[in-house]
Parts: sequence; C-alpha cells; structure tokens
Amino acid sequence: MKRTPIVIKVGGALLDDKAAAAALLDSIKAVMEERPVVLVHGGGPLVETLMASLGLTSAKIDGLRVTPDEHMPFICGALAGSANKSLCAIAIESGCTPVGLSLLDGNMVSCQPMEKKFGAVGTPKAENASLLKSILAQGLLPVVSSIGSSPQGRLLNINADQAATVIAQLIQGELLLLSNVAGVLDGDKQLLSELSTEDIEKYSQNGVITDGMKVKVDAALLAANSLSRPVTIASWGSPIPEILTNTTGTRVLPDSDLSGEAS
Repeated sequence: MKRTPIVIKVGGALLDDKAAAAALLDSIKAVMEERPVVLVHGGGPLVETLMASLGLTSAKIDGLRVTPDEHMPFICGALAGSANKSLCAIAIESGCTPVGLSLLDGNMVSCQPMEKKFGAVGTPKAENASLLKSILAQGLLPVVSSIGSSPQGRLLNINADQAATVIAQLIQGELLLLSNVAGVLDGDKQLLSELSTEDIEKYSQNGVITDGMKVKVDAALLAANSLSRPVTIASWGSPIPEILTNTTGTRVLPDSDLSGEAS
C-alpha cells in the first residue's frame, strides 16, 4: 500500500437510503483508483427494528447500546449478516469487489468486555493487520462489521465509531466518520470546521456535544492522537474528494496539531 489507506465509517441508517448508499459507493469506487479504502459500518436502525419485531427492549448508556449476551445472536445476525451483505451488494453494483468481514476475522482486532452494566459490549484493540493488508493489496474493498470477540470466544458488540478507529490504527489510515449529519454543530446549529481537545471539553460541558455525537467525537479524538493526523466527521452525502480536501465536515485535531495543519 503505497498511498495512505482511507478508513470510512458509515452508520446503519445509510441502508435506509439506497440512493445515498449507491452514491457513496460510487464515490468510493472512484477514490479506490488512487488509494485503498476500508469501509466499516454500524447498523443501529436495523438492530432497533429487529429488536422491536422480537419484542426485545434496547437501551443505551452514554450513547452505547446495552447488549445482553442473549441478544448477541440477533445483533450479530443484523450487523455481520444483513447490514454487511447489503452493503457488499451495493458495492458490487458500484463496480467494487467487496470482502465482508468482522473485527474478529484474521485476528485483526481483539476485544475486552466493558463494565458489566453494558453486557456484551467491548472495547477494541488493534492486533494483526496481515489479512487486511493482503485484501487491500489485491484492490478489493473490505467491508467490516463491528462484531468482535474476546480472547475467550465471547461475541461482543463494538461501537462502530470505535471499530473504525481501531481499523484506522491497525493500518495507519486516514479516518472519515460519516453519518447523516454534515459534521459537529455548535450551539447555534452551525457547522464547526475544526475541533481541538479544548473545544470538545467546552462543548461537552455546555451540553452541545452529547450522547452518540459525544461517542463519535471521543473516538475521533482518540484516533487523531494515535494516528497523529486529523480525523473528519462529515456527511455520507458529500463526495469523498470534498471531504478529503476539507471542503466540508468537521476536522478533529490531534493534540500536537492545534494550528489546523495536518501533521
């Protein structure tokens, strides 16, 4: 991989907008002519729908989904199955050659359970990049779901932003966290072009950055510091080249780079 890989995370809500998903994959296909890409995905809306249909309740604490072990077969099926293969199918339509994966494949990522109150929810750690690098070297598109495993073989649900962060750490990639919002908004609902650690602390204390966006911003800051480069939070409706050139979205800056220049 001569060029810096791009790790793109999308939320599961993308699957509810087939046109947007197709446009994003078309954009990814074009970018792959120049740089390797890894697509990491969540599947929150799909999980919510499945849980409701099964009469199961789903709760969140601090933006993270509480996942009882008995729910994992359904969540695993929704994320590593339905969501993953739906994105792979859209990728095929766009002319990409996808490879559907989960965090646990090829020992890419190891996971440890979080506090007991979260259930089968884990924190990821980068381990072995060999499989991913081999796939990227062949010009293929890895499509990675956020299902992991503990060393003891316990399936764990990983927040997709954190999953994308650890994949970026694994291959030293440029990370884009994409969702159905343009980026991080201030108290007046205006797009913030950049965020430093101090900015994040201020907006968090003021109640501007909360819940799922707080998880996303924290994951972006962790990645920015570990990769020593900015991480961008943006909309999946924006062309990837515009995001890469900082035309749109919010760049979360590493602590060593408060000037706005990429390190």
